[in-house]
Amino acid sequence: MPPPLLFDLSEIDLSKEPIFDRSVVEQANPQRYEMQHLDGIIWFDKEKQQILGYKDVTENEFWIRGHIPERPLMPGVIMIEAAAQLSSFFMKKIFEEKGFIGFAGIEKARFRSVVEPGQKLYLLGHISKYRRRAKATLVETEVQGVVNGVLVFDAVVAGMQV
Repeated sequence: MPPPLLFDLSEIDLSKEPIFDRSVVEQANPQRYEMQHLDGIIWFDKEKQQILGYKDVTENEFWIRGHIPERPLMPGVIMIEAAAQLSSFFMKKIFEEKGFIGFAGIEKARFRSVVEPGQKLYLLGHISKYRRRAKATLVETEVQGVVNGVLVFDAVVAGMQV
């Protein structure tokens, strides 16, 4: 049985323009071209340490041709990369961490449904651990991916200041 969503999406107006668009994401995150998998931020609550972003999955994704021919499916590793970019953006833009927040690990990943071209992948995040240390900041973020109201993946991604 899938876990409940990290927060209630029905309380957020998903039709509004993003509060941070792709150009703002690019100011915080260094990923570009084929490796940029976060298109915008719709909502966040710094106090509750929650954030909602999205990835528009288009017909032009680099993986379309080979994963899987005749029925392209977004690779799970790309879903996790999108979630890691969400966490990194949250730390850099909202919590004003300096430097690069690099992907440091993944736990409890479950892939529950498919993501196909033409769909919007909503990325829900909740920071569950956040430690500032003298040499580096460490963060763990519970993440979920949702398409058309269906939970497609959930995991915990870890990042650290590099």
